[in-house]
Amino acid sequence: MKVSIFGLGYVGAVTAGCLAELGHVIIGADVQPEKVEAFNTGRSPIIEPELDDLLSLARREGRLSATTHAAEAVLASDVSIICVGTPSLESGRLNLDFVRKVSEQIATVLKSSGKKHVILFRSTMLPGSTRQMVNDFFEDLRLAGQVSIYYCPEFLREGTAVKDFREPSLAVVGTHDGLAPGSAEARELLGGTPAVLAWEGAEMIKYSCNYFHALKVGFANEIGRLCKHLGEDGARVMDVVCSDTRLNISRYYMKPGTPFGGSCLPKDVSALLGYARQEGITLPLLDNTLGTNRAHLETLMRLIESKGVRKVGLLGLAFKADTDDLRGSPMVAVAETLLGRGYDLRIYDPSLNLSRLIGANAAEMNRRMPHLASLLKTDVTEVIEHAELVIASQKCVSVETLATLVKPGQQVIDVNGWRDLKTLPWGYEGLCW
Repeated sequence: MKVSIFGLGYVGAVTAGCLAELGHVIIGADVQPEKVEAFNTGRSPIIEPELDDLLSLARREGRLSATTHAAEAVLASDVSIICVGTPSLESGRLNLDFVRKVSEQIATVLKSSGKKHVILFRSTMLPGSTRQMVNDFFEDLRLAGQVSIYYCPEFLREGTAVKDFREPSLAVVGTHDGLAPGSAEARELLGGTPAVLAWEGAEMIKYSCNYFHALKVGFANEIGRLCKHLGEDGARVMDVVCSDTRLNISRYYMKPGTPFGGSCLPKDVSALLGYARQEGITLPLLDNTLGTNRAHLETLMRLIESKGVRKVGLLGLAFKADTDDLRGSPMVAVAETLLGRGYDLRIYDPSLNLSRLIGANAAEMNRRMPHLASLLKTDVTEVIEHAELVIASQKCVSVETLATLVKPGQQVIDVNGWRDLKTLPWGYEGLCW
């Protein structure tokens, strides 16, 4: 393909060199003459292993050029990849002026020329930005079938960017509607086996990854500060933590859903936080862990109250499925709050047998919900038929059973990311989507 790349900084230069290596003809575009001159002499405007050699070879073979004129780049290419910077403003928000300027320039050329074109946004932008750019500059062209527009986030690390492009750890393509059939051009250019989402989802993945990376660094450093205080080797502790690939370095716990609960996580987070405060160690991530859990529970309560109904059926009361442990269960907190606010509540949890609750588990229940026996039903049909709103916090009922029992007019809130519920023909809403 003939590919124009707007923005010859870090992402643009690496993308240009790697696409040229694959045989594509590259024309770079940038407002800075120094970067354009570097490209036109086969030199990289940035320091990155292998990139000088890639650009030099592409230039010698006649597959690399650059210009300061946007129209020249668009008219000479089939695809435009937008890699311009999105710097931070003093407020912390993103400055999208460069993306908007390039988008306007490309749209103007396409409208006057009538040529068909593919546009890939690769600049890091907050969710909703691509759709806003399309609405402002490209919507008439998109609807007329003149342009195809994708958002393709980059996951290039400085120092290993060329390798990361060749062997992507993650490939993502954002389309207008989140469907895959129209994403062939983007897949052909960027390689990998991409996940295909809507524009907003693809934009969110970039921020999710970087947020997670930042969180991991902060977590490791907080553990390191605690270990330093104890005279322990923090690096060794984290090595052992990371050796658990079933729970720690895995998909486990990485699904949006219910707030955490149970007898371990809340107690241990509280204990470690109390210890750190006692010892005068500042651990802001740990300090806010219980707070973010409470905020998630409050979000669920607001969602329930927004439905405007009073009869509620709760599927699952224990802190997770296949257990009768009610200690620290967020659903106990939900039930307690609903009862306190006068809701008519019925509960189904096949793992709960009140006669078998003993010790701290029984004491917790007697203290917080002494009337649980009158609310707990052994027949899920009784719970669902009575409810105007069903809250599914556990997979304690099959989708087929729910499809049979839930009737038009009833509403369902899926708390635990039960994707299959989205296919059912009633008022469904997920807590986290």
